[in-house]
Formats: sequence, structure tokens, C-alpha cells
Amino acid sequence: MKAVIQRVKNAHVTVDQHMVGSIEHGLLVYLGFGKSDTHQNLSWLCQKIVKLRLFSDDLGKMNKALDEVGGQLLVVSQFTLLANLRKGNRPSYDDAADPKEAEALYEAALSLFRAMGYTVASGRFGAHMDVSYTNDGPVTFVLEA
Repeated sequence: MKAVIQRVKNAHVTVDQHMVGSIEHGLLVYLGFGKSDTHQNLSWLCQKIVKLRLFSDDLGKMNKALDEVGGQLLVVSQFTLLANLRKGNRPSYDDAADPKEAEALYEAALSLFRAMGYTVASGRFGAHMDVSYTNDGPVTFVLEA
């Protein structure tokens, strides 16, 4: 399971020229799921994401978590995070989870974030999406579970 986490000033995702999710100040999170990923891994990952102190305090240090700044989440599924690029020139997705399993984990992630009290917007699983955002910093991290 991999997450790419970006601190953003705003972000939105469109499918077929229709906006399906948008946030203001917060985190844009791309999630990719592997064959061995479990709900236990997912719970840890979601809790870790919201507890990370990625937002600046009054002294300009990254010392505040998402809830401390009233931030929102835009969560987008991205199986390409599980690509293996070591052999050849074409990505291999052999390590990526089956789409049905990945969708269940993705929906569970959205539910976990909402159950923690966060405002959550999302992309559409399996769809071709256009994601637009203003990266704040830039601040981008990769987290694996």
C-alpha cells in the first residue's frame, strides 16, 4: 500500500469534464493498493496520514496536523503507484491488488477518514480522472504500509 501525500492550497478532480470532488486547504492523497494489503495496514496508514504534522505553525515549522488547521482531504485511487519499473520499458502492475479488492480498500479508506471526522472528497475509482491542485510548498511525501 502506497500513499503520495501533497499539502495543497486547493485541489479538485474531474471525470468526463464533471467535477466529482474538490477541497480547499488540506491534503491531496493518492492511494495505491497491493496484493498483500489488508484493512489493518489501511487503518494504520489512514491514522498516520491525518496525524502527520505537515502544516506550518506560527514560526513557519511543519508542526501542525490536518485537524489543527481545519484541513480537508481529497483522496484519489492510483494503481500506478504499485508499478514495477525495473525491467523493460513498460510498467508492470503484477504487484497491484485485484480491482475489486482495491476498490473495497479505497472505499474503506474514505469511510475511515470520515469516521475520524474529516471532510473528505474523492475521485471515482477506476475512472480516467483529471486532477488539478495548487501544491503548497511544494510539500510532497510518500508513505508505505
